Amino acid sequence: MKEISEILKAYSAAKAAGKKTALATVVKVEGSSYRQPGARMLVTEDGLLTGAISGGCLEGDALRKALLSINQQQNKLITYNTSNEDDSEVGLQLGCNGIVHILFEYINDEVQNNPVHLLQQLELKRKEAVVATIFSLERQATQIGTILFFREDIEPIYSNAIALNILEEVKATIQNKTTVVNKIEDNDHNEALLAYINPPVSLVIAGAGNDVQPLVRIASLLGWEITIGEGRATHATKKRFPDAKNILVVKPEQLLENIIIDEQTYFVLITHNYKYDLAVLKLLLETNCHYIGVLGPKTKLNRMLDDLQNEGIHVSDEKLNTIYGPIGLDLGAETSEEIALSIVSEIKAVMSAKKGSSLKYKTEKIHSINNLA
Repeated sequence: MKEISEILKAYSAAKAAGKKTALATVVKVEGSSYRQPGARMLVTEDGLLTGAISGGCLEGDALRKALLSINQQQNKLITYNTSNEDDSEVGLQLGCNGIVHILFEYINDEVQNNPVHLLQQLELKRKEAVVATIFSLERQATQIGTILFFREDIEPIYSNAIALNILEEVKATIQNKTTVVNKIEDNDHNEALLAYINPPVSLVIAGAGNDVQPLVRIASLLGWEITIGEGRATHATKKRFPDAKNILVVKPEQLLENIIIDEQTYFVLITHNYKYDLAVLKLLLETNCHYIGVLGPKTKLNRMLDDLQNEGIHVSDEKLNTIYGPIGLDLGAETSEEIALSIVSEIKAVMSAKKGSSLKYKTEKIHSINNLA
């Protein structure tokens, strides 16, 4: 969502300045690629790039293709063979060993439900959604483009009736929570990129000490929405945490009052106030939160669990599995910045259901296939 949010901001600025734009989307990958299907980049007519469709190796040529799409006001599909060292079109020895198909869509501001308008729906509510893009790998084929936004609690928003033919596959994508590329039934030419998009990560930090500052900075770089909760008004300030979305000066029992806890919500208890952390932990055990990180040694967490037991609160094995204490991956972290990195790394690993081990020892592909090739 961070990339999409940046694209939407760039689009609004371009529109206000009267600049034409094109949206580049990775719609299919065969083999290896730095970015996977669903990666996007906005290009303005004066050459400003927002987002990324590769690690930087394709952006130069993609800029030229996007400007062509803008000038001709047409959608275009371009294929890059990054395994071909003699690829004259790209002109670079990329060595990624993959074929990347990128769709360039001219954004017509006057067309209702254009691709950017569909992406804008993602910011209206914290809920998972699917954005569907129709494309064809055949030369000279008409490129239909991004036509559908789907969220389970509203009627589908679409710009082309072909969207109605893929609704069942879109609903399955929501259930499976995985981006896929499917052939469209009864159509030999078109394929559909069904991009599954989660709302941004919501990181709730109980604590506003100096060691929270690098944690907020690192998390904000990832586009996470950050809430700071702390009892000290001198510490919980916008000046100290300019990247935080919400800053609350609250007692522990008030912290959860205005926070929506969903599958993308993660809690970190780092107040250095034992009673405050214990009170928040007690409340979180009554929620469906699936990650509660507790700063401090194992003895601290054991003491907290003993105190809860003495209050008659039994922590089930299921709930115990959601508590991460001591918090963070074992990176050998010492400084506040290093500890912040280990915390963010652990949350990302939990989010992706990974162990956080080195890719050096991974025997299968880095990215799962899921019908994307």
